[in-house]
Amino acid sequence: MVEANFRSRYRTQRYIPGQQGTIMATTICFIIWVLFITDTAWTRSVRQVYEVNEPEDWTMHDFDCPRECFCPPSFPTALYCENRGLKEIPAIPSRIWYLYLENNLIETIPEKPFENATQLRWINLNKNKITNYGIEKGALSQLKKLLFLFLEDNELEEVPSPLPRSLEQLQLARNKVSRIPQGTFSNLENLTLLDLQHNKLLDNAFQRDTFKGLKNLMQLNMAKNALRNMPPRLPANTMQLYLDNNSIEGIPENYFNVIPKVAFLRLNHNKLSDAGLPSSGFNVSSILDLQLSHNQLTKVPRISAHLQHLHLDHNKIKNVNVSVICPTTTTLPAEQDIFSYGPHLRYLRLDGNEIKPPIPMDLMTCFRLLQAVVI
Repeated sequence: MVEANFRSRYRTQRYIPGQQGTIMATTICFIIWVLFITDTAWTRSVRQVYEVNEPEDWTMHDFDCPRECFCPPSFPTALYCENRGLKEIPAIPSRIWYLYLENNLIETIPEKPFENATQLRWINLNKNKITNYGIEKGALSQLKKLLFLFLEDNELEEVPSPLPRSLEQLQLARNKVSRIPQGTFSNLENLTLLDLQHNKLLDNAFQRDTFKGLKNLMQLNMAKNALRNMPPRLPANTMQLYLDNNSIEGIPENYFNVIPKVAFLRLNHNKLSDAGLPSSGFNVSSILDLQLSHNQLTKVPRISAHLQHLHLDHNKIKNVNVSVICPTTTTLPAEQDIFSYGPHLRYLRLDGNEIKPPIPMDLMTCFRLLQAVVI
């Protein structure tokens, strides 16, 4: 595997005043933008969790603490009950905002322990033995201020319902989820992150209205399931879509019209072939990071001029036809240069294919902002 980094070499051959600062500034801006988008759902929710308009005087409350748990005096809104071999959820005091119950032997979520816990924002029940039958109806939906719900590494076979309308993050990774009951997400308009990775979802788990109601969803993770098709009718605000490690064979024509804001798309470790791609390929202006590693592609698909990172390693590509993949750009304003208005691709990974060096020179001519090629 040879990594070619030719930004400095190309700049030596064609120097444009101010170009170095422009490229560096653009790169820094992109990195900041990526970090902002990746963490948007998290930071938004965390900020809301910690914001309190009128802080309460906790000395007014009886500082009761379940004997099975630990209540730090310096953090009176938190209750730590993790790693204690608990089989039942203890009664939660009314002052608690943050509840940690991970890594126990809990099988059920009844209503009674939460009857006074009206302030809960965060519940971590990862690594227990919770089943759908063990969740009493209304036990979760009664928590009107809950923002974060962690139920990873349990025994769930379907997405639990009903859930509180306030919820912003739902983490269900590594369960046995194969069903999404109709209307499960219909009232979750505040949800920004849904993690269903490493479950048992098949194509028949989705209806056309499965995701209806998720008006603010930004990140959807369904990696490591058993999907053969792209999930239908995704929420329009989806920006990050992760579908790695499925068996997806194709993408319907105009699929991305429904998700016009998608910026990060991961389809690594699937069964995508050239015939399974839309006629326009991935010529979608919103996509900035596209990952198609470990598929069955034999040629580089069409891409947008706005794409910045492209992963095509470990496919069956034999050559790079730049005349086909080079995005067309609008006519440049007289006072501007190709480095500002040309294709934005900066990173290209092609290793694990049947391509042999050297890199075609016309690749550099087209993608003048390209900083690294792995081949």
